[in-house]
Amino acid sequence: MQTIISQLEETISSLLADGTADRVLGWETGEQPWERTPTLFSKEEAAGKLVYDSFCGANLSKYLIGETAPEAQEGRVLVLLKPCDSYSLVQLATEHRVDRDRVYALGVGCRGTVDPDALRRLGGKGILSVEEQGDQLVVHTLYGDRQVARGDVLLERCRCCTKTHQDCDQVVGEELTPPQARDRFSGVSRLEKMTPDQRFDFWRQELSKCIRCNACRNVCPACSCVSCVFDNEGSGVASKGGSDSFEDNMFHIIRAFHVAGRCTDCGECSRVCPQKIPLYLLNRKLIWDMDRLYGQYEAGTGGERNPLISYTMEDVEPGQALTERGAGV
Repeated sequence: MQTIISQLEETISSLLADGTADRVLGWETGEQPWERTPTLFSKEEAAGKLVYDSFCGANLSKYLIGETAPEAQEGRVLVLLKPCDSYSLVQLATEHRVDRDRVYALGVGCRGTVDPDALRRLGGKGILSVEEQGDQLVVHTLYGDRQVARGDVLLERCRCCTKTHQDCDQVVGEELTPPQARDRFSGVSRLEKMTPDQRFDFWRQELSKCIRCNACRNVCPACSCVSCVFDNEGSGVASKGGSDSFEDNMFHIIRAFHVAGRCTDCGECSRVCPQKIPLYLLNRKLIWDMDRLYGQYEAGTGGERNPLISYTMEDVEPGQALTERGAGV
């Protein structure tokens, strides 16, 4: 049976040869056995260097902003997109941040991506290499081999993923979702059951860990402003750690509201956070509220307009609705 990487190499080689695309945005092996680095390959570089496996967690869609900008290299870029990544491409194209005509979207089948922290915790110290064998990962270490179940080391976003590819020009590999996908709003439901003081304490504890590295902002496809307020030296909050609890809170709360209605719940903010703050919960809270107030809406599907930039006579009054339904903050 042909492996997905061999299918990809064959497909990409054909698309580059016939001029469909002239460069490839994908992943290559990083310094550590579990690291996969987003990389732009030329025609000559793609063969042999490109990798695709359960460690390719990075969402490549945001790199397309620069790759399709007017000043960027001419031609068409071929990008590899997992199902969740494709939602981000659709949203960016909808917002005219990516020129869709200059992108060849090649969807790749996905069974969920591995959380390196969970792998190191369960796989042991001194990891030399990791081998995928079906639903098991064989971890080769300095101290011997260990088997780890894939389901035990998946990223949080993958444990509740039911997404399928959106607006891809071609799909290689099966569209598989992780088994027993759980309710993605279960964490929000737990927070909603807390008292306001308990919720406040929870978020103060989590957000106080923030070191203002801006990794969440930099990786987020919905954070695509040409100039960010947090890079404005005149703002008083430019790229620095919070000097008090107010700044700790407001950086992430402002960012969550900034992406509200456009967040595709790709989970990149939480994946890259060095402090492991559950930032996805802020985004899902706003998605959950919008679904209750305005009806089901999924950013990145190319359907109806974002409810926060639309208006109908049937819209609820949020203040009244939240009071009646007991929604938390």
